[in-house]
Amino acid sequence: MPRIRVNGAELYYEEQGSGAETIFFSHGLLWSCRMFDEQVASLRDRYRCIAFDHRGQGQSEVTRDGYDMETLYQDAAAMIEELGHGPCHFLGLSMGGFIGMRLAARRPELLKSLLLLDTSADPESTEHISQYKQLAFIGRWTGLSMVSGPVMKTMFGQKFLNDPARSEQRREWRQRLINNNRIGSARATMGVVNRQNVYDELEKISIPTLIIVGEQDVATPPENAQRLHDRIAGSQLVIIPEAGHTSTVEEPEAVNDAISTFLANL
Repeated sequence: MPRIRVNGAELYYEEQGSGAETIFFSHGLLWSCRMFDEQVASLRDRYRCIAFDHRGQGQSEVTRDGYDMETLYQDAAAMIEELGHGPCHFLGLSMGGFIGMRLAARRPELLKSLLLLDTSADPESTEHISQYKQLAFIGRWTGLSMVSGPVMKTMFGQKFLNDPARSEQRREWRQRLINNNRIGSARATMGVVNRQNVYDELEKISIPTLIIVGEQDVATPPENAQRLHDRIAGSQLVIIPEAGHTSTVEEPEAVNDAISTFLANL
């Protein structure tokens, strides 16, 4: 699979489909482009789909620095420009949404639309900061298997976590978490924990915007999505029943329907 060097990092990406328009997929913390397998499968017959791994995560390079949201936003902008697929649709989940908001507010010429999933424009909540820092420290020095339990409870909703029929899927995603590079994961976590507030930049976003949030999301709950919706003029808000923070995996059909409807109506 292809790799590209931009902004001082070698990033892994996958490209599928050959439509006239391109969708970039930007994943959440501790995961990879695998978060979007169901969405790419649904959309690749109509769009060129490019899903990439952020530095330090998935199959991208573990760099010494550059895990703050400002650098990651510059990584994404450089990638869109280097591949020559702008203006594009940009879909970001959680951390990917932090990047998407910065792109839409600061580099609107690169985007046709913005899709924000399970994300927030606010800084990390005080109640989560110490917990996430502790998890990053333990994961870095002892391995991610030691923190996989609490991380899974943050990343997924109760329906997904408790459905007996999805035990194999839970095992698969837990193993993906454990297989992450522990250094890159720790650095990426601190980048998310220390991110700056961009709520005041949201009024600059003028492109069509879809906001999706899982009803059971505990990391960036529905009230955070409502704040985005209230601030971004003309945005649409969809709440996915019984989904948690990883709605693309937990309830892919509902998410795919919302995305397809939004894109079709642009």
